[in-house]
Amino acid sequence: MTATLIVWIASALLCTGLLTQRYWEPRLSRRLSAVPLRWYLVGFPVTVCRMRYTWRRLCQNTDLAVVRRPRYTVIGRDAMVRGTALRPIPPRLGVPKVMFSGLSVRVDLHPGQTPAQFIAATESFAHAWRVHAVRVISPKRGEVLIIATARDPLAGDPERRMFPAPRFMAAVVGRLGDGSAWVIDFRKVPHWLVIGATQSGKSTLLGALVSQLGSQAVAVVGIDCKGGMEFSLFAKRLSALATNRRDAIGLLHGLIAEAEDRMAGCRAAGVRSVWELDHDARPRPIVLLVDEVAELYLSGGSLIGRKEAVECSTALLRLAQLGAALGIHVVVAAQRFGSELGPGVTALRAQLGGRICHRVNDESSAEMALGDLSPDAIVVAQSISEDEQGVAVTTAGGYWVRARSTLLTPDEIRHYAAKNAHRTPELPALTAAMQAGGGAT
Repeated sequence: MTATLIVWIASALLCTGLLTQRYWEPRLSRRLSAVPLRWYLVGFPVTVCRMRYTWRRLCQNTDLAVVRRPRYTVIGRDAMVRGTALRPIPPRLGVPKVMFSGLSVRVDLHPGQTPAQFIAATESFAHAWRVHAVRVISPKRGEVLIIATARDPLAGDPERRMFPAPRFMAAVVGRLGDGSAWVIDFRKVPHWLVIGATQSGKSTLLGALVSQLGSQAVAVVGIDCKGGMEFSLFAKRLSALATNRRDAIGLLHGLIAEAEDRMAGCRAAGVRSVWELDHDARPRPIVLLVDEVAELYLSGGSLIGRKEAVECSTALLRLAQLGAALGIHVVVAAQRFGSELGPGVTALRAQLGGRICHRVNDESSAEMALGDLSPDAIVVAQSISEDEQGVAVTTAGGYWVRARSTLLTPDEIRHYAAKNAHRTPELPALTAAMQAGGGAT
């Protein structure tokens, strides 16, 4: 009872601090409605007590408790008995820390234990503590961090508000499964792969990304081989748009030529990246959006088609290899992404460090997106239902997490594009290369 009272008082004080410091604004009523008072005052203390009460039994049932006494005991001179101690010792459970939509607690591992043993027991933790989900990560050797989510922050209606970008070349495109902002930061992860079936939320994510980048000093170019239908919503904010494969080849060649010019500038300045240049001498970053990359790789059986597909594959791969340090970033979107598209697909995937997987219709696409980074996330990605539009599995900080993109209507995307149309830079070299098409060099 004493521990419960202490936890309840601490939660009340924390909640009071949030109300007086963070939420004391003119629109106080709207801010107060966003604060989970029930979780801070009731849910968190009750969950902490439930964790403390069930921890020993949980560790015993999931084989996380260890025995420090020897397994063999000598009885008399010639008899040896093997047994298990009646009270195995569980790992030490730290002090839980409250979060906006859950709690976190650190656990010290016994010698010989690995985080994989705790990851396998996450479902048992969630059922015993009566929370929505439990994740286990290992921030450093010898300990794990257990993150319990009280409720699903991605449930219900998707977020419809646009939040300001936290820094240059970063975009807040939605919310993560732990309640925090979903940020795509091109300075940390320069290239991204986005996979999702029709009506899964892939186009909405790209719209939110362009809407966020539109207010920054960034050049955005696009390749939409479906006649430009997908990117027509924000065409006013695009410096160049290729609507067929011939134009795409020219645009890719133009971007490679731009990368080579930037490479020469960095070499002359004695730096290894455009970000090391002075602000006045630094070229404007370029973000290339490729929608339905399969249209670039499919040859159609003709000789010309095969030649164009190989040319697209080689140019896109080279651009992904060179662009990270030169301020040229690639975002590739596809409904399907597998080795059947061509030999260059696997090599391209290796260059796209950021992965986002919406609902897919086949397991191979989920494996291509997440298998080499987080194999255990494939099952989670395949469990996304048709009703969860905008929900995806992405990688953040080396771990996978569920996320949901901001829901923007087509009119809202057009509004953001028109609002920032004056920021669209003119790139005459790219325009000329795109007009040259397959004849560009």
